[in-house]
Amino acid sequence: MNKSENKLQRRTFIKASTAVGGGLLLGFNWFFSCKADTILEEEASKLVMPDNWYEMNGFLKIGENGVVTIMSPNPEIGQNVKTSMPMIIAEELDVDWANVVVEQAPLNSDLFKRQVAGGSQSIRQGWDSLRKTGATAKQMLINAAAEKWEVDPSNCTANMGVVNSSTGLSLSYGEIASDAAKMEVPTEVKLKEANDFKIIGNSKTNVDMEKIITGKPLFGIDTKKEGMVYAVVSRPKGFGMKLGSLDDAETRKVNGVIDVIQFGDINASRQGKQVDKVAVIASSTWAAMKGRKALKIDWIKNETLEDTSFHDSKLDELLKVKSEKPKRNDGDIEKAFKTCDQIIEKVYEAPFLPHNCLEPMNFFADVTDDKAEFSGPIQTPAWTRSRIAKLLGREEQDVKINMTRMGGGFGRRLYGDFATEAAEISAKIKKPTQLIFTREDDMTAGTYRPASKYRIKAGIKNGEIIAYHLTEAAVNGNMFDSIANYFPAGSIPNLRVDANTFESNVTTGAWRAPYTNFLAFAEQSFFDELAETLGKDEIELRLELYEKAKANPEAKYEYDPEKAIEVTKLVLEKSSWGKAAQGVSQGFCMYFSHNTHVAEVAEVVMKSGMPVVTKVTAAIHCGIVINPAAAKNQVEGGIIDGIGHAMYGEIKFDKGVPSANNFNNYRLIRMGENPAIDVHFVKSQESPTGLGEPSLPPAAGAVANAIFKATGQRFYKQPFIKELTILG
Repeated sequence: MNKSENKLQRRTFIKASTAVGGGLLLGFNWFFSCKADTILEEEASKLVMPDNWYEMNGFLKIGENGVVTIMSPNPEIGQNVKTSMPMIIAEELDVDWANVVVEQAPLNSDLFKRQVAGGSQSIRQGWDSLRKTGATAKQMLINAAAEKWEVDPSNCTANMGVVNSSTGLSLSYGEIASDAAKMEVPTEVKLKEANDFKIIGNSKTNVDMEKIITGKPLFGIDTKKEGMVYAVVSRPKGFGMKLGSLDDAETRKVNGVIDVIQFGDINASRQGKQVDKVAVIASSTWAAMKGRKALKIDWIKNETLEDTSFHDSKLDELLKVKSEKPKRNDGDIEKAFKTCDQIIEKVYEAPFLPHNCLEPMNFFADVTDDKAEFSGPIQTPAWTRSRIAKLLGREEQDVKINMTRMGGGFGRRLYGDFATEAAEISAKIKKPTQLIFTREDDMTAGTYRPASKYRIKAGIKNGEIIAYHLTEAAVNGNMFDSIANYFPAGSIPNLRVDANTFESNVTTGAWRAPYTNFLAFAEQSFFDELAETLGKDEIELRLELYEKAKANPEAKYEYDPEKAIEVTKLVLEKSSWGKAAQGVSQGFCMYFSHNTHVAEVAEVVMKSGMPVVTKVTAAIHCGIVINPAAAKNQVEGGIIDGIGHAMYGEIKFDKGVPSANNFNNYRLIRMGENPAIDVHFVKSQESPTGLGEPSLPPAAGAVANAIFKATGQRFYKQPFIKELTILG
């Protein structure tokens, strides 16, 4: 058993006993223990805590009946942290999983830290401290029992919610909870060995499953408050446009419409500046939408209205530019290229993509002179609160945000633009307001994955890759610094990574697995082409490069070559690589992102002259797997998302106006197009790494490489189907 110094002292491990009767309430500061969430199981939904419990933010409660409640401080976005994170606490607490209940906590920066859903970091960052939180509570319960029995705590153990002594005495957690509340917080706690886990590593049902399938109100869009009105907003129809004239006479005649207001930014309107949004306020969403349709608005040009060809030309220019400060610069790239026997250079192009969350953007706001209360699906509640506070001219502590479950996020809900809109509308009309986006709003007034281009140039000498130059040109931003340290860093002596930005009117931001969602395809397609040029097997080439990186640890790269080799060999074995049935073409891709290594093999068959992805086998090294069923779901979802958008997804702009506004003109992968997916996790006792995003980047690369084998066509642009139509 591992001993661990306990940093959860009194300031961070708040104790309080119930006002009436026994029971233990242990609140903890999630600065250490969170960056994550909490739990419940099917039977647990029937459990209740005693009525006399005093509830507070960020706590673990133990009732006299043995029921344990753990608050969930972080946003639940579908990544299952509301189940998996509490499993970690419950494991070290040594409580019966059937006796655990989970509740969603509101935003509270005093008690919790990093109440964020993003970057696939919740479990990874919460692992050690969540374990200590459960272990600390358990030790306090053991100490309380030992004191009652007048024995040394070292002669006592805990299991399934019961403390036992070496002499045969036993007490349930509920029986000693009130005594435990009086104990000192231990300075050192023991953590379990991985081999002793009973909850971790065993699949548990999503704690909200019953409510989800029976339609109980969990999501932001389910919000209903007394006196609430609905707001639907008309925004500029194109990026770079502004409001010209407005005629709302017909809208005000619509039954249920209460008001029509102009807004855009409280601070801008205070300064007499242009406000470019119009909100229709109504008693129902239908009335608000119908009223908006009746508005007569003239949108006029404000700045240069960009189209997709304009973006393309600007990105092409930037591909020729070396960054003043490259992301990485090993060796002497220019000198190396001059000595090469052969140089291969390719350009890969990624389109803008919308997020298309199943639940459109929405947020509830109730702003009066006395209060500012909010509720809704947001990935960054603390940052959003600070923006709202600045907008309203109030102190952050006076702004309260309650988090709801989210119907998808994929990065879109990192940006609280919809929350600030709700805040401004409610402040202006002095009514509790539910702001609702339609699907068209989501797709035309969204934050998109940035269009980008990658130029990859490799130099070969004496049959070896000696030079590698990656140049990125992206709209409104460029790759994170860490990405430059991913493969093939460390395996090629002369390597440079440049990143250039073109600033656009189009709003862009994080899209599931930012930048790597396309870079993995570009890079790994390129390496298959390099292998062909070198006359080598594509797997052999990669394994050689991994070995070179292993022999060059001083190069300071972020991936682990040994784990890359491990997942590569595992996926080859599980996919029966090279032994596919006649007519089945296989493609490979391994990629490291969000601290996790994922290798995938895609299988493609030709039907009616078109490639069809029939199966994907995946091997993942993500450390200890907390909840296998949920982990498998995350991998499957990432693969399907990656294939669907690589095959079909694209948004263009014509004078600032998006080319698609709903699913009738934006192609998503369909149910019948989902391949069979076979998931395998490397058995490990290492701390967990990310999982919500890492399976997406390799999917497109594996599929592209498989389609090449089936058709002889290589892809340099997405979506693939469009390229096949052109090339076929």
